[in-house]
Amino acid sequence: MSKKNNGGLVYSTNPEWRPGEGEQEAQALPPGQQDLRVWLEKNHRGGKLASVVRGFVGEAEQLEELGRTLKSKCGTGGSAKDGEIIIQGDHRDKIIVILTSLGYRCKKAGS
Repeated sequence: MSKKNNGGLVYSTNPEWRPGEGEQEAQALPPGQQDLRVWLEKNHRGGKLASVVRGFVGEAEQLEELGRTLKSKCGTGGSAKDGEIIIQGDHRDKIIVILTSLGYRCKKAGS
């Protein structure tokens, strides 16, 4: 017996339902419709500060490209994974200016 991932569905009363129908990847939103939040975090980072951008909706390649742009313009390291962009250091103000110039809606959040 093979195990198939049906999204947790065990039984359907719809006789026309087929596995895999209706499942779609996260649609990429244009920058003007994205509502990003820029956080400053210190947890799980050895006591060092990191600016974290959350709320990006789109493909992993687009997230990586935006992360690359932010890292180069801030002149620091970081990563982009799991729907977050992590930039080393407190660069929240600079990140907000960069994202706004690229057409994203964003604001500071958290501490």
